Amino acid sequence: MELDLRHRIATGPMSRFQWTAVALCVLLNVLDGFDVLVMAFTSQSVSQEWGISGSVLGLLLSAGLFGMAIGSIALAPWADRVGRRTMILVCLALSSTGMLLAAVSQNAGQLGALRVLTGIGIGGILASSNVISSEFASNRFRGLAVTLNSTGYAVGATLGGVVAVVLQSTSGWRSVFLFGGVCTAALIPLVWFRLPESLDFLFARRPANALERINSFAVRAGHPPVRALPPASAAADTRKSGVGPAELLAPGQRRSTLLIWGAFFLTMFGFYFVTSWTPKLLVEAGMSATQGITGGVLLNLGGILGTALLGVMTVRFRLGRVLAGYLLVSAILLAAFVPATVTVAVGFVLGAAIGVVVNGCIGGLYALTPAVYAPSLRATGMGWGIGVGRIGAIMSPIVAGAFLDAGWTAAELYLLVAVAFLGAAVVVSAVRLTARSDVTTVEGERTTV
Repeated sequence: MELDLRHRIATGPMSRFQWTAVALCVLLNVLDGFDVLVMAFTSQSVSQEWGISGSVLGLLLSAGLFGMAIGSIALAPWADRVGRRTMILVCLALSSTGMLLAAVSQNAGQLGALRVLTGIGIGGILASSNVISSEFASNRFRGLAVTLNSTGYAVGATLGGVVAVVLQSTSGWRSVFLFGGVCTAALIPLVWFRLPESLDFLFARRPANALERINSFAVRAGHPPVRALPPASAAADTRKSGVGPAELLAPGQRRSTLLIWGAFFLTMFGFYFVTSWTPKLLVEAGMSATQGITGGVLLNLGGILGTALLGVMTVRFRLGRVLAGYLLVSAILLAAFVPATVTVAVGFVLGAAIGVVVNGCIGGLYALTPAVYAPSLRATGMGWGIGVGRIGAIMSPIVAGAFLDAGWTAAELYLLVAVAFLGAAVVVSAVRLTARSDVTTVEGERTTV
């Protein structure tokens, strides 16, 4: 019954229906990448129109991250109660509303509040879409499916910059928000009709018509239908979980959760330092303003390759080992980056390589986290992991700015971040060992990550 179907999905070939569902999750992340960075794309135009100060602009740039932290922590856990697909639909409505209203905002206060609203929606989408991609995929392609989501995010961020330039030159900065809001809203009917609910959620929570929805998934994925749900007692223990951090910090789960939180915090601290400060710090290190911007673009382009490459590697190698290797290489490259910029060409090559590995680190964490938690806690675990990581993301530019004001050099700042990635590599290695010994996968076998 339940285990037979889930075992066939976990160990069998991926059907076209499963890949279509994964592709839709990737598309969600493409739009998220655009929506998250839309403020950065339009910051100069907004600043000029309203005459706002640098500190106010900084708050606008951070508002989306604050919203994402709220969405990841407050909304994502409810996906374990109401369903991953349902939560994605709710968050799409929030995000599209925030983007559309931002296009008609009249002052910085209104825009900031709407950026928080948009971020809340994005935070819930990121957590739920990564979990649902993991659950749709077979064991062999699970790492690839989730890391493709992060590739979508990098694609959205890169294409968003191009779209923003074109739209702003013809229609102004408000058109960029309008474009993002319309595209986000257009995904609502697509998700409604094409994205199925998670099997793990349906078996664990048993919402209305659970058996019919399970069998619809099974038939479309090329498997025979399930005759009946397992006895009610098998799911009884999972009905009260997934609403907050208490279950994540229960004695049997506490160590894994704290390690995941540590890995997210350190990795996102380093990632947002690299993406936020690289153009400016390259100029501080002696490059021209144009060369600094070029270095930042190369980081984003490298990110598209990095997450896809990590996903391909996980098809053949254990995800935990690949991710730890990515983190270690990130630390080495960051420590060598500023000295290498003495030669511009070498600096650019190294910058692209850093983009490959640091973006892959984020994708790897998204892929690793669902393997640490039982089905009834996956969205909660992912949401809190991302939320704690956002704290690191918010702190990163603040800490870097304070150290820069205190006289730290660019080389010293990159060395500090290299230590953060090195610490994350150590933590991820411990998560791998914990996951292998404590967590059971959907097919009832010990997971190997």
